[in-house]
Amino acid sequence: MVWERQQEQGPRRHEDRSRGRAVKMVRRSQRQKLQKFTGLNWNKEQGQVKRSCPSCGPELGGEEKKGRGNPISVQLFPPELVEHIISFLPVRDVVALGQTCHYFHEVCDAEGVWRRICRKLSPRLREQGSGVRPWKRAAILNYTKGLYFQAFGGRRRCLSKSVAPLLAHGYRRFLPTKDHIFILDYAGTLFFLKNALVSSTLGQIQWKRACRYVVLCRGAKDFASDPRCDTVYRKYLYVLATREQLEVVGTTSSRACDCVEVYLQSSGQRVFKMTFHHSMSFKQIVLVGQETQRALLLLTEEGKIYSLVVNETQLDQPRSYTVQLALRKVSRCLPHLRVACMASNQSSTLYITDEGGVYFEVHTPGVYRDLFGTLQAFDPLDQQMPLALSLPAKILFCALGYNHLGLVDEFGRIFMQGNNRYGQLGTGDKMDRGEPTQVYYLQHPIALWCGLNHSLVLSQSLDFSKELLGCGCGAGGRLPGWPKGSASFVKLHVKVPLCACSLCSTRECLYMLSSHDIEQHPAYRDLPASKVVGTPEPNPGSGVLQDPGGTAWACKEYLSQIYSCSTLQDRMEKMKEIVGWMPLLAAQKDFFWEALDMLQKAAGGVGQGPPTPES
Repeated sequence: MVWERQQEQGPRRHEDRSRGRAVKMVRRSQRQKLQKFTGLNWNKEQGQVKRSCPSCGPELGGEEKKGRGNPISVQLFPPELVEHIISFLPVRDVVALGQTCHYFHEVCDAEGVWRRICRKLSPRLREQGSGVRPWKRAAILNYTKGLYFQAFGGRRRCLSKSVAPLLAHGYRRFLPTKDHIFILDYAGTLFFLKNALVSSTLGQIQWKRACRYVVLCRGAKDFASDPRCDTVYRKYLYVLATREQLEVVGTTSSRACDCVEVYLQSSGQRVFKMTFHHSMSFKQIVLVGQETQRALLLLTEEGKIYSLVVNETQLDQPRSYTVQLALRKVSRCLPHLRVACMASNQSSTLYITDEGGVYFEVHTPGVYRDLFGTLQAFDPLDQQMPLALSLPAKILFCALGYNHLGLVDEFGRIFMQGNNRYGQLGTGDKMDRGEPTQVYYLQHPIALWCGLNHSLVLSQSLDFSKELLGCGCGAGGRLPGWPKGSASFVKLHVKVPLCACSLCSTRECLYMLSSHDIEQHPAYRDLPASKVVGTPEPNPGSGVLQDPGGTAWACKEYLSQIYSCSTLQDRMEKMKEIVGWMPLLAAQKDFFWEALDMLQKAAGGVGQGPPTPES
C-alpha cells in the first residue's frame, strides 16, 4: 500500500513542477511586455522600479546603457490611447499633468480628452456648447458648478452645499426666494431647488435647504422677482423665455417668439404668460415698483429698454387682459445710447451703457435724498428722467441696494455712493456720500453685492484664494465674525469656495455660486502710474519725490483715528479695522488679526498662555 501511494505521488509531483514552470514562463513574458510598453524596469538586486520619463526614457546604468538600445517612450504611443488613459483622471489632476511638460500640455489640452471627461461628468449632455474650446469649457463648467450657503442662525454656522441637478450645464445665475432657490444654467434650463424635510444620519427628521430639485422650464434667457432684499416679498417669479408659436392657426409652421411667464415661487405653477412679437428679441428682465404697479423693464439685443406695468394682486385670477409695451424714457430721450445691462430696486433703476456710462432713475424723494444728499434736481412729476453719474472711467458692473450703490470700473476700482448710516459704504466712517467715492484699499473684486444696510465684496488674493469682505450692520449674523458691524470692509469668517463667482445675502442665509467659465477672462486694465493713489511724484522745483494725498496721508489718518479712541480695547478694535483696510495679503491680515487678538486677551487678563487651535 505504501509503495502504491508513492507511485501515485510521483506523477503528481511531476505535474506540479511542470505547471509551476509554465506559470513562471507566463509571468516572465508578461513582465517583459510590461517593461517594453510602459518603461518600468525591475532591478532584482536593489528591489526597485525605475520609471522612464515620457521623452528621455528610463535612467540606465553603465552596463545597461551598453547592452540595450533606446527604450520605448510614451510619445510613441498612439495619441488616442494616451488621451483615453488621461481621460480617467480627475479634472484637477488633468490640469496639473498638463503643467509638467510641453508634451503633456498638448495632450491634456486636446478636445478629445475633454470630450470624454465631459461625457462622464454630464452623461445627458448632448451638445458641447459654444466657444473656442467647447468641450473643455463644458467639462470645467460642470466640474466647478455648485451652490453653497451658510445660515446666520442656528447651531451649525458652517458652509453647506445644495443638491446639484444632474441635468444642469453649469450654473449661470441664481435667485433665492421665500421658500426655495432658482438656478439658471448655460443651456437655458431653469431649475427649482426645494427645501424639504429629510432624515438625518441619526434617524431624526430635519429641515434641509435646497435638497431636492425639479426642472421648472426650458428655453429661459433671464428671470427676476421682487427686487427688495427681503425674500418674504418674492411671491412670483418672472421668466423671460423663448417659445415656438404657430404663425397661422391650423398650420404646422412656427417661429420663435420671446415671452414672459409668471410662476408661483411656492409651487412652481405657471399663472400668467404674455407673448411678444417675433421681431422683438430681449436679453434681460428686471422689476421695479410696488405690487399693484409692478413695472417690468425689458432690455433688447439692440440696447433699447421697453416697459410694461402689471398688477401682481390680480395675476392669480383666471382671466386674460392686454398690457401695453412702451419704450422707456431713457431710450426715447437718449436714442444714441446702447444699454448693456440693468439693475433695479423697489424705488430706483440703474443703467450701464456699452461705453461704460451710468444713468439713474429714482422714483421716491427719500431714496433720492439718501443717494444724492439733496432734492434739488428731483422732479416728482417726471420720475423716469435719467440722471447721469460723473465717473472717471468706464464702469463694468454694479450693485444696487435700497439707498446705496457700488460701482466697479475698468481698472478694478470700487466706488460707493449713498446712505452710510451703518457704515455700509466701507469708507471708514458713517458720513453719507452724495457722489461716487472710491474705496482705496479694495481693488479687482470678483463680485459686489449691496443689501439693505450692509455690503459684501468677493475678492481674490495673489495666491488665487478667495475671501469674502463685508461692512455695515452686523446684526443677525449677517457679517460672520463681526457681530457689531464695521465701517470698513473686513474679512468675514466664511470659507469661500475656490471657484466662487457671485454671491447674495438674505435675512436668514448667505449664498455663493461656484462656476468657472474659461471664456470669461479678467477684463480689468492696468491703472496708469499717474492715477495710482500713493505713487510718489517728483516735485517740479526740487525733483524730490512727493506723496500728495497718498499712503502717508492715509497712515496719518489711521493714527488720528487710533488716538481718538479712549480705551485700550477700543484702540485694539480700531487697529483690527485698519488692518482690514490696508492692501495686504490674506496671510498677512490673518497674522495681524491673530496677534491683535492675543494682545487684546492678554491686556484683558483672559488667558496668558498661547491660543489653542479651537480658539
